[in-house]
Amino acid sequence: MSSVIVLFTQDLRVHDHPALTAAVGAADTVLPVFVVDPRIVARSARNRCGYLAEALADLRAGLRARGGDLVVREGDTVVRVRELAALTGSDTVFLTAGVSRCATRREDRLRGSGLTVRALPGLTVVPPGGVTPAGGDHYRVFTPYWRAWAAHERRPVLPAPDGMRLPGGVEPGSIPAGLAEAGTGAPAPDRLTGGEAAARERLRAWLDRGLTRYAERRDDLPAAATSRLSADLRFGCLSPLEVAEAAEAADAGPGAEEFVRQLAWRDFHHQVVRAFPELPERDYRSRGRQWRTDPDALDAWRRGRTGVPIVDAGMRQLLREGFVHNRARMIAAAFLTRTLRVHWRAGADHFDAHLVDGDVADDYGNWQWVAGTGNDTRPNRPFNPLRQARRFDPEGDYVRRHVPELRDLPGGRALTPWREPEPPDGYPPPVADPGR
Repeated sequence: MSSVIVLFTQDLRVHDHPALTAAVGAADTVLPVFVVDPRIVARSARNRCGYLAEALADLRAGLRARGGDLVVREGDTVVRVRELAALTGSDTVFLTAGVSRCATRREDRLRGSGLTVRALPGLTVVPPGGVTPAGGDHYRVFTPYWRAWAAHERRPVLPAPDGMRLPGGVEPGSIPAGLAEAGTGAPAPDRLTGGEAAARERLRAWLDRGLTRYAERRDDLPAAATSRLSADLRFGCLSPLEVAEAAEAADAGPGAEEFVRQLAWRDFHHQVVRAFPELPERDYRSRGRQWRTDPDALDAWRRGRTGVPIVDAGMRQLLREGFVHNRARMIAAAFLTRTLRVHWRAGADHFDAHLVDGDVADDYGNWQWVAGTGNDTRPNRPFNPLRQARRFDPEGDYVRRHVPELRDLPGGRALTPWREPEPPDGYPPPVADPGR
């Protein structure tokens, strides 16, 4: 009787899971495995660890409902998978192909250990490398990538397997009791619940109630009219392909097109990091930026105490929810890198220490885009936080929601409290001129 292993990583779902479906069709028994690597956990955001613990519990329930289970182990992933392969007589590992340096090294080590590795798509809508420019290994500019991406033929969305059989003699193991409290950063009290069941419910609600007006409201900060699916996509609790197909089938007009375009942006950054794995560490395009070292200003920015309300609101949302509205992310990142002239790595690392949806490709790719060292074709574009605030939070509702010191300032006055005759007690003056 043949047996294979399915190694789960950033694909914690049973629906539209090419590696799982292929494994079920290829062998008599299938061993689904997730390995909690303490080294990775130690440098991950506590908010992501909490989401992960919930997602693993939900994945286990989904597999058990189909006759399987989730085998959980702790330690080095390759070592633990190799032990399970020897125990079950398996010589093949199915997994979802990754793009990060950690993912590619893991795949190489698995192959080097003597196992056959079948890496299948599922991390993005269009597989990284699925479209490439003439004479190049990846697209460096989004617009031509978007055209090629939109024309690319997609694989079919796969249903969840009807059933599966486990090999005998393997103890499932427990999800580590301390996983939800592990990692870096303080826990966000308003973090979203993790897992495929919660993610699919959020998707249904988004398609029913949010998608139609997405194009006109996605930058409206107080409306909070974005999908909130980013963490579900980051952990693979939702298939990005299934999300794209569902949005396009919803007949939501410009809202669906704009939302799917954001999924293409996500794919774009993944194909960049596949070709340039150093993206989290060094400039994608070195443009001779001169960075300042200013520990006090950086600390104020991290705590949401810069004295610029629109910036502080975004930073406090990060601490409260482990999430930041995309427009607020851009404003906060631009203030740090363009106004304070602090290196983008300091900001990106802080975001990574708190975001539930923190991802190597998207997080660091977008930070470099804002800082002018990434894929932006206009690296010196102006980005004034006050102008952004007046445009996307004109009445100050988003600011008052997240900065309680300013709740008594009416209307747009909350955007510039230093101009009040008596600035609110406890709120600091700006650490830098926000009009720059």
